[in-house]
Amino acid sequence: MRRPPKETADSARLISRRALVVGAAQAGVLGALGLRMRSMQVEQADQFRLLADENRINIRLIPPARGLIFDRNGVKLAENEQNYRVVMVREDAGDPEVILARLAELMPLSDEDAARAMEEMMRRSPFVPVTIADRLSWEDIARVTINGPALPGVIAEVGLSRHYPLGADMAHVVGYVGPVSDYDLSRIDDQDPLLQIPKFQIGKTGVENKMERTLRGSAGTKRIEVNALGRVMRELDRQEGVPGGDLQLTIDARLQSYAEARLEGESAGAVVIDLESGDLRTVASAPGFNPNLFVRGISVTDWTDLNENKYRPLAAKAVQGAYPPGSTFKMVTALAALEAGVLDPEESIYCRGYTEVSGTRFHCWKGSGHGNVVFHDSLKFSCDCYYYEVGQRVGIDQIAAMARKLGIGVKHDLPLSAVTEGLAPDKAWKQQVRGEDWRIGDTVNASIGQGYVLASPLQLAIMAGRIATGRNLTPRIVRAIDGVEEPSGAGESLGLNENILRRVRQSMDATCNNQRGTAYGSRIAVSEMRMAAKTGTSQVRRITAEERARGVTSNANLPWERRDHALFVCFAPVDDPKFAVAIVVEHGGGGSTAAGPIARDIMLQALYDGPPPLDAYPANVRGRIAEQQQRIQERVPPGGTASDRA
Repeated sequence: MRRPPKETADSARLISRRALVVGAAQAGVLGALGLRMRSMQVEQADQFRLLADENRINIRLIPPARGLIFDRNGVKLAENEQNYRVVMVREDAGDPEVILARLAELMPLSDEDAARAMEEMMRRSPFVPVTIADRLSWEDIARVTINGPALPGVIAEVGLSRHYPLGADMAHVVGYVGPVSDYDLSRIDDQDPLLQIPKFQIGKTGVENKMERTLRGSAGTKRIEVNALGRVMRELDRQEGVPGGDLQLTIDARLQSYAEARLEGESAGAVVIDLESGDLRTVASAPGFNPNLFVRGISVTDWTDLNENKYRPLAAKAVQGAYPPGSTFKMVTALAALEAGVLDPEESIYCRGYTEVSGTRFHCWKGSGHGNVVFHDSLKFSCDCYYYEVGQRVGIDQIAAMARKLGIGVKHDLPLSAVTEGLAPDKAWKQQVRGEDWRIGDTVNASIGQGYVLASPLQLAIMAGRIATGRNLTPRIVRAIDGVEEPSGAGESLGLNENILRRVRQSMDATCNNQRGTAYGSRIAVSEMRMAAKTGTSQVRRITAEERARGVTSNANLPWERRDHALFVCFAPVDDPKFAVAIVVEHGGGGSTAAGPIARDIMLQALYDGPPPLDAYPANVRGRIAEQQQRIQERVPPGGTASDRA
């Protein structure tokens, strides 16, 4: 049946409208697609070209050369040596376990090392190169390189590894580097991408650790082209990093080696400070250890041996050891009292062998007493009772203030590990730390460097240096960075009365050069090199009344760990001080017998800048000294290069 013309016309108009709408929609879609294609092909062409390039171009970090460390005379203390190594990139390797098995056939690679490398790769991002083995021979690296096509993801590299030419002699000063660990990453706030490279070496202790940022430098980059299998085709470009800064220390390597050799067999710390500049010429701790053992990761056996040694070779005793300073502290008490005006240097104080305070007897080291003692003789005889009385007069707060003025109870700012603050206790300290009131007996003990007082060999050397010069001598161990000298530590005046300081120096002079002085056996025989000194012996155990009644047990008859510490501080020459020396021999017994001779020998080595003439020693020890010098010089050549001792 034919449709009416009107209906036909309406239907035609409806179809035309629909066709127009559909056509417009199609045109819109095609237009949008065209615009998008234009944007991608023209406006975003560079971005997509880069994305395509990144599928075949890798960017890798280039570790910078670590800065070198020298002594004051240019002797290398830490250097970089060439190191052949093999690394693997997991995302390029396909099946890493298969590749590791192939590598084991070409070079030394144990099952344990392979498992460790596999674990490391799985923990890291797939594009991070992981060191599989290092310190390989040229033959090993050549075999790996020749078989390169069968080892996707494997790269043979020539890198640098740290080495310490002087071994144990500088271990506690320079420290050592080791592979960066998760613990290192957790405790340092450093976003340097170098730290993400497995087995990248960073400073762990000593100057290596404290000057890490200066020594590390900045990473470089290289762009390499790889094929579809991940094999490196060519290096497209390279941007070298910035090498680490070189450090020159104030340490004299030859004197340091001598001190380490002279301390052999002891558990001890010794410090030599230059009184003109504050430069630390020697910071020796014995026994030492070989820092090269730590560079690649120390073995369990070596670590156990070091940790179980009762002499604690890993401890930097010269700066982190805190000991009761004993009688070496008496100069502090004397200066506090003289400056406060509570002590007349000509006043006589009677010593009968003990002082009774609040019903408690505090004994002098000389049981029969010293009789009447004036200040000049108080240090020479090292009379304890004299200082018991002086300490009570001046009080602990002024003693503590003087101690801090002289460098005790102060953490000195040095780039060394675990520098101790020591302790110069006062009333406020005891109340705050122990919740107890200060007692008069505490003052009596502190006046002779016992009780709560603690000091390191470094602090005692600074104390001796400040007494010798009257200046606020500040220790310095970094002399220059990349040739730019660091500020001197000479310091300004302490503000102490020069006449009082002179009296203290004269009493220390008598201590060493008067026949009745406790340090007379450790004197220097050449008059122009004459030394001022103070001995010290600090107790590590309590002597009971019963033991005193039957006779105090001598150190020789006690177990090593219960013997007294031996201490000695000195400066020389008396008339024009050049150096100050402090030494602590752990459980060495008496300061005059155990520590004094060592301090004297180190002082002479510093004054003469090498082996001194025999006539610088007292006549009665020259034969022994000649043998000793020959033995030590065989280990410490004149050039300052010691053998790599374990």
